[in-house]
Amino acid sequence: MKEYLQFYINGEWVDPVEPRTIDVENPATEEPFAKISLGSAADVDKAVAAAKAAFETFSQTSVEYRADLLDKITAGIQARMGDMAQAISDEMGAPMWLANAAQVPAGMGHVATMSQILRNYEFEEQRGTTLLRKEPIGVCGFITPWNWPLNQITCKVAPAIAAGCTMILKPSEISPLNAMIFTEIMHEAGVPPGVFNLVNGDGPSVGAHLSGHPDVDMMSFTGSTRAGILVAQAAAPTVKRVAQELGGKSPNIVLPSADLQKAVGGGVMQMMTNSGQSCNAPSRMFVPRESNEEAKAIAKAAAEAVKVQMPREADKGAIGPISNGNQYAKVQDLIQKGIDEGATLVAGGTGRPEGLNRGYFARPTVFADVTNEMTIAREEIFGPVLVMIPYDSVDEAVEMANDTEYGLAGYVQGEPAEAAKIANRIRAGQIQVNGQGPDFSAPFGGYKQSGNGREWGEHGFEEFLEVKAVMGAAAA
Repeated sequence: MKEYLQFYINGEWVDPVEPRTIDVENPATEEPFAKISLGSAADVDKAVAAAKAAFETFSQTSVEYRADLLDKITAGIQARMGDMAQAISDEMGAPMWLANAAQVPAGMGHVATMSQILRNYEFEEQRGTTLLRKEPIGVCGFITPWNWPLNQITCKVAPAIAAGCTMILKPSEISPLNAMIFTEIMHEAGVPPGVFNLVNGDGPSVGAHLSGHPDVDMMSFTGSTRAGILVAQAAAPTVKRVAQELGGKSPNIVLPSADLQKAVGGGVMQMMTNSGQSCNAPSRMFVPRESNEEAKAIAKAAAEAVKVQMPREADKGAIGPISNGNQYAKVQDLIQKGIDEGATLVAGGTGRPEGLNRGYFARPTVFADVTNEMTIAREEIFGPVLVMIPYDSVDEAVEMANDTEYGLAGYVQGEPAEAAKIANRIRAGQIQVNGQGPDFSAPFGGYKQSGNGREWGEHGFEEFLEVKAVMGAAAA
């Protein structure tokens, strides 16, 4: 049993004020394999005090110094990639191929991209007799999720470092070990004491106190819309900035002009990646009604070809377990709900895949003939479950795509010029056309109840800056 019982505060590993521990479970075996401490308000207070003291000096450091620091962090992640991938796989169930190919590289990519942005960013602009300055916002609190753990840590920490902010991180207690390794990397990179602090814990004990702390200038939260509302409510009395990346129910519109085999088959595979545990997963596929039966057959074959395997032995393309027992139960309940509400079960269903008798493994599931009013079309399932909704016209598809409380991402497949026009009509923060891959320099974030603010790239960096107008001053 691995033990990570200390927190990182003011450049040192320290014991919690009130000793209290929790086991970290491997979702593939349902057995605990590590133990961490759970923090309290007193630990948060110590971390915030350290960050507040460090801000005075760190906010005045040079661009070159902070960019070099980011480069050292990037190199540190590269050097610890094996350890990091193993930790992520053990704690949240990502197959080793995915941990090595995407989970860790995505986190490293955010840090490397931010170093480049920082080196080319203009912090001052002269407009007539007024100087506009961009300055770091201050002390930041971060609450990160379990599904893409390192990715979500780095797309907050990297821009905060770049801006000259100081911070306190509360990673998910479900997947905390990658954060402990990341903290070791930060220490070895020479991040000054107090600039980066880590306190493990749960939402009520640590997250709520951090969100409401009067000396925290900004909260950045990634997770469910329900939890995001609680963070915003806790932050409201101190009028701090709140950036949120929340839930999604992202549409994937397959146009009549699309290559049906490629669009549907690719859409199924993208949905199943990371066991469907991605907030921007293309979970609602809209298909032309005249192609509905053919699309169902393609989706069935694609879903049934997805292997579900133990993370350490998984073949490339295979999926692992759902990350925790509570989420597994939710996924099972929603699959049953889809059956009860009359959707056509094309592939998968409730229970574990054949040959897996323990672990939170779900069957790759596809529902067809779904209406946009069904529960499985409205609620974020966060598992390997795709719903297929037929449409009679492209205008109807767009209308249904936008008929959701979410607006994080969208997908369009079809003739490029037509697909681009449809992309412009989808009310979401990031749209992928014809399977285009991610761009770490592009902004990521949502409309409506998918959040506010943006992460990634220059837009994510600017979330951590305040704008000051100095009238009658010239640029330095």
